[in-house]
Amino acid sequence: MSSPALQFPAPAVPESTPEPASDLPGPAPRNGRRWPVFLLPVVALLPAVIAVLQLGRIHPDEVYQALEPAWWRVHGYGVLAWEWKDGIRNWAVPGVLAGFLKLADLLGITRPQGYRAVVALPQAALHAWSVWAAYRFAARRAGPAGGWLAALLVGLYGPVLVFAGRTLGESFSASFLLVAMEALDRRERPVRAGLVGGAALGLAVVTRYPSAIFVLAALVWLVAARRWRLLAFTCAGGLVVAAGLGALDWATWGSPFHSFLAYARFNVFSEGAAARFGSDPPSYYARPLLTAVPLWAWGAALLGVAALRQRLALSLPLWCAAVYTGVLLATAHKEERFLYPGLVLAVLAAAAPVAAFIATRARADARWSLVALALGTGLGTAAFFPSSDLRADQFRAIVAATEGGGARGLLIVNEGLWGAGGFFYLGQQIPWLTCDWPQDGAFQHAMRDSSFNRAVTFEDRALAELQAAGFRVARRIGRETLLVRE
Repeated sequence: MSSPALQFPAPAVPESTPEPASDLPGPAPRNGRRWPVFLLPVVALLPAVIAVLQLGRIHPDEVYQALEPAWWRVHGYGVLAWEWKDGIRNWAVPGVLAGFLKLADLLGITRPQGYRAVVALPQAALHAWSVWAAYRFAARRAGPAGGWLAALLVGLYGPVLVFAGRTLGESFSASFLLVAMEALDRRERPVRAGLVGGAALGLAVVTRYPSAIFVLAALVWLVAARRWRLLAFTCAGGLVVAAGLGALDWATWGSPFHSFLAYARFNVFSEGAAARFGSDPPSYYARPLLTAVPLWAWGAALLGVAALRQRLALSLPLWCAAVYTGVLLATAHKEERFLYPGLVLAVLAAAAPVAAFIATRARADARWSLVALALGTGLGTAAFFPSSDLRADQFRAIVAATEGGGARGLLIVNEGLWGAGGFFYLGQQIPWLTCDWPQDGAFQHAMRDSSFNRAVTFEDRALAELQAAGFRVARRIGRETLLVRE
């Protein structure tokens, strides 16, 4: 006998789900437990606060595809990566960040860490919206108490704390995707849900073109679920955003959708990305996936398999995460950060059943222990994903090098151009060079040129040579040493 075809129906839940019996706090004011309402904004702000206080970068794109172009737009100088010369990026994110950077200038904020905090405001607001969306998505399945817990599981998930405050395309896109998943999951007001969901999907693509995979997966899900009205307004919301992208590219690159088409030619219709940045087998993602998925999510996977056997249904975020991960495995060029949007959607899908289990089925005396265990294992994944060195101490040393005035030129030892912080973190137009070893031409030039009176070196590399050229140690910041010379 043939097995039934796999379907993707919308969750069959009532319009208002009663709150399960639980001693976990709910949002109802009558019981005096209001603290989740105030806790979620704090959780939503954490990634931005961490990124601003820590500095550093997950990937050079954090600086050179967002912060540095924004600096260039405001100040007229900066380091523009090849993508901004070939036109395979759009100016949406740098344009918004440039507006807030200009606001910082108007407020007289000139310290790099200070205007980095101002630039973080729109991203923090976006992330707060996505955490609220995670609550609403889970509350339909687990009640208000379970919704709060699920929102905490998503908001305090280690990779979210690391990524969500970073100016990476993956970070912006994942937040928009959370909003889209919640909107398209709604059973009520399909017009509003579709417009919001479609616009959020569109903005997820504008901030990161590979997220078009999620859009296609979501549309397939809506077709399979036969939610035709929602599908129509989702397309309408997405088309409005697409029209805005076309107009932006026309104004900045001279033709509609110039950046999207150039990106597709380089990354999809040719082997440009693999040829320039390398290729890896699917096994490349094995370790990141194993270390980035928290233990409680694996438990939710078992619950999901059991439910799938009964109802033959996949939730929208789980379906989108699975399709996206499958495409990543088949794509030649691979990087750990590419996994992040899919991981966030998978965690959203897993958080709801875990929260429902703790809130309704776990013994009362064990609930808080299970909450602590789930949150702890989720937080712990931050130690493994991403595995790259953030070099946060280097960025703090670069900021310190230009504080107080007097800096005329900066040499950064044991770092390449694309690993440094650009003019954004220097905060002023002074010459700066990077090098690896004392025999490098950039190092020799800086030693001969007296305008280079600041140096930052990693783990004291070339320290003796710097001191021989008249530099003295001024300060140690983590693994970095800041040197000055008169």
